[in-house]
Amino acid sequence: MVVAAAALMIVGAVVFLLLIRPGDIPAPDPPSPTAHLEERKARIYEGLRDLQFEYRLGKFSDVDYQRTKLDLQKELAVVLAAIDRLQPNTATETAAEEKPPPPANVCPHCGARFEQAMKFCGECGKKMQESA
Repeated sequence: MVVAAAALMIVGAVVFLLLIRPGDIPAPDPPSPTAHLEERKARIYEGLRDLQFEYRLGKFSDVDYQRTKLDLQKELAVVLAAIDRLQPNTATETAAEEKPPPPANVCPHCGARFEQAMKFCGECGKKMQESA
């Protein structure tokens, strides 16, 4: 009886796996266009940290340290510029788009504040912001 139940469960699992359609599987997240650049940026930062550590240990002369540091910084500037070109400036765009409306108890015209939401400002008499 136990063997029959186990065999039935195995057959059910195999049938279930065979009946999964490719359309039922969710699509993977699209790769980031800047993923490889972000990885390169992380490696450059790590290289700069290692360079500074080894310089402090005395493994590099001052001239070698400065030259290598400058080369890494130039490479980092190129990578950061490429990231900026590929990514839209979403920080300023979203800040402008997602500006919250003023609260209903603050007059958008004169800035007067009230205890509760009002239809008209008690100071300037202009229409207040309607609450959602």
